[in-house]
Amino acid sequence: MARIRMFTAAVIAPAFLFGCSGGGSESAGPQQTSDSATGPVSSDQSKSVATASELPAAEDVSTLDGAKLSDFKGDAAAGKLVFAQCKACHVTDAGVNKIGPSLAGVIGRKAGSVDGFNYSSANAASGFVWTKEKMFQFLEKPQRVIPKTKMMYAGMSDPQKRADIIAYLEQPG
Repeated sequence: MARIRMFTAAVIAPAFLFGCSGGGSESAGPQQTSDSATGPVSSDQSKSVATASELPAAEDVSTLDGAKLSDFKGDAAAGKLVFAQCKACHVTDAGVNKIGPSLAGVIGRKAGSVDGFNYSSANAASGFVWTKEKMFQFLEKPQRVIPKTKMMYAGMSDPQKRADIIAYLEQPG
């Protein structure tokens, strides 16, 4: 029985992490490698952190791929399926925090404001409100919008999937 549990943990845990990272082609952020002397090292560690002038302003919702949320019709049912990869860290139940904060009512909420969740200082100080357009931008590459966020998600390159997740987050029922 112990062998089955160890095998299950060894197989399932990486699958959850793969799903959360978007897996394969969706993953575009820094990869973690291990250096036996210093521990985990990011492949982007040698690159400088973006300066304040390089970060999108709160009202800036431009994306790296040039996509605009208004060009897509989000499908909540499809978004629920895509959201499955987010469930390792997030839920849409109010007041329930996991590795990440509850996403219940996230659209229209100030970033870094869920009671009881320990946000990174960068997220807590970001000062913007999660509009649909800002979420669309954030899901593309979270570290671009909130550098030093604790969210270990590289981003989602497919703009239709981002629009679908947003439609689902608006009405997760």
